[in-house]
Amino acid sequence: MSQPLLLAESVSRNFGGLKALDQVSLHVSAGEILGLIGPNGAGKSTLFNCLAGSLPSSGGRIQFNGHEITRLGASRRARLGIARTFQLGKVFSTMTVKENVLAGLGIGAYGSFLRSVTGRVKGESELAQAREILDLFQLHDEAETLVATLPIGVQRRVESARAVATNPRLLLLDEPAAGLTHGEAESFAEIVRRVRARGITVVVIEHNMRFAMDLTDRLYVLVQGRIIAEGPPATVREDPDVVRAYLG
Repeated sequence: MSQPLLLAESVSRNFGGLKALDQVSLHVSAGEILGLIGPNGAGKSTLFNCLAGSLPSSGGRIQFNGHEITRLGASRRARLGIARTFQLGKVFSTMTVKENVLAGLGIGAYGSFLRSVTGRVKGESELAQAREILDLFQLHDEAETLVATLPIGVQRRVESARAVATNPRLLLLDEPAAGLTHGEAESFAEIVRRVRARGITVVVIEHNMRFAMDLTDRLYVLVQGRIIAEGPPATVREDPDVVRAYLG
């Protein structure tokens, strides 16, 4: 196997006496859409927080693109090319959709968003990039709309679009189908495939088993902080430990 883009080895996370992650190991190959599934409380978001750097691990090591990142914070990992979304969604609600995407491109915010940190007005190339991302996420018609006025499903697309605007190598999506109708989830899955076609590797946390099975190339199943299964969706679906975890 070639060197993975992301490698986690024996990652653990304790909260006092609670072991939220227990010796979790996984790898993500460049170009994959990888799924991380499991019941509520399995530790999926905790693992994402450790991978993204917003939460330090209690043990283990993490590598990204061949470099040790275990001790790096979230901002350093973001600069290396790791972008993420959040389970509850984090958008700039008082800004328009286009302003959110421009913020991802690194162009100011709140009012004079066309100005860079040096105060110089950005040119058409940055605006063209923003339009391309808006089209990718089917947000062109909402470009000038305040995000706070949009339905939750559209806000999730805005957050993902802003993350892609940072030009990451790896995109971590935390339960992107949560709260979406079946049709919205199918539409979002197709957007994720187009994101992968741009050369971005994707890892998806998902509680929606059907969404994850249809979208991903490979799955890890996390239960009570431990990986209990790994493989292609068809294989994982038939795993007796996975069936027990979901059906009891």
